[in-house]
Amino acid sequence: MTDLFVPLQSLKQGDWFKLICGASFQHLPAVRSLTLAYTLAGADCIDVAADPAVIAAAQSGLQAAKSLARDAQKRGFDYKGNLPFLMVSLNDGEDPHFRKAEFNPHECPTDCPRPCERICPAQAIVFDSIKEDFSGVVSEKCYGCGRCIPICPYGRIYTASYVTTPEAIAPLVMSTGVDAVEIHTKVGRLAEFEQLWQAISPWSDRLKLLAISCPDGEGMIDYLKALYDLIAPIKGALIWQTDGRPMSGDIGDGTTIAAVKLGEKVLAAKLPGYVQLAGGTNRYTVAKLKAMGLLKEAEGEGAGGRGENFSPLLPAPCSPASIAGVAYGSYARVLLSPILEQLENKEVSNTNVKATVRLEEDEVLLWQAVELAHSLVSQIKSQQER
Repeated sequence: MTDLFVPLQSLKQGDWFKLICGASFQHLPAVRSLTLAYTLAGADCIDVAADPAVIAAAQSGLQAAKSLARDAQKRGFDYKGNLPFLMVSLNDGEDPHFRKAEFNPHECPTDCPRPCERICPAQAIVFDSIKEDFSGVVSEKCYGCGRCIPICPYGRIYTASYVTTPEAIAPLVMSTGVDAVEIHTKVGRLAEFEQLWQAISPWSDRLKLLAISCPDGEGMIDYLKALYDLIAPIKGALIWQTDGRPMSGDIGDGTTIAAVKLGEKVLAAKLPGYVQLAGGTNRYTVAKLKAMGLLKEAEGEGAGGRGENFSPLLPAPCSPASIAGVAYGSYARVLLSPILEQLENKEVSNTNVKATVRLEEDEVLLWQAVELAHSLVSQIKSQQER
């Protein structure tokens, strides 16, 4: 089995783990550090913004992880140097994942308690910050969760959204060496999806995987079937990402319920491909899936085992009666935020050196980050280790 096939093998086995860095998240040091830590922890896929600088930061993190494989093994992590897939997220229309919060800090009353600053999970809102040297939204850190909007006492926070330009997609896929593409869509946008797919399809044979992310809505299953008719046949694997409650996994245990319910709904439709949860996923998700019998049993048998007929590059002929994997976004990022903040503070305090402090340059913080990442990755990976 080559390194190329390892992530697809995880899909077959039902223990696929994807890290979502964020379709709008462009803080390059954090993207690199998250990629490094979660790769060493055993992630199968790293999903990033379709931005060449972000892609380059993730690729740098992947290469750093590969060079640390032996150290990871000595510390008890089951990472063998195989690289996860690098995925970019695209959208065919308005989508909460593709937006940034904005406001004019000079219009904020001086006596405002600034609840937006406290509620931001990305620490993207700052006031009179010496470290950031300005007030307002640090654009590259904002990933569009929108939690600051309703909490503003004066209603002065708004969002700026953007939509993928189809003509820019093919060169991006060709030139940056990404392995996979995820398209964010929603019910009723078949024409827009087709336009985007037409831009991608000439290069689709180069992709190892295509993921389609869609929230629930009236007529959702018929819409997904129409999407499949539009893209079939495809050479690589296909994932249906069930976007339960976007960017909410760090809020509490209740958010995972929407993701699981939507996963059940898509599983029942028996669409060709794999079903993977997202949107509200957190540390409760795998336990919930196990309790409901929605995760594949450990090895044996059947189409998903590692038998001699295993063919990881082929899409699943139809959805099995189990979830193939889980994608984690806000929860996975917030889990590591104390480590990344320490690293960032260390960088800022070292004013005589302009070079960025990288996670692997601080051995203590590196392995603390990997340990935290592994605490999440291992929940689903343990399914195949029993």
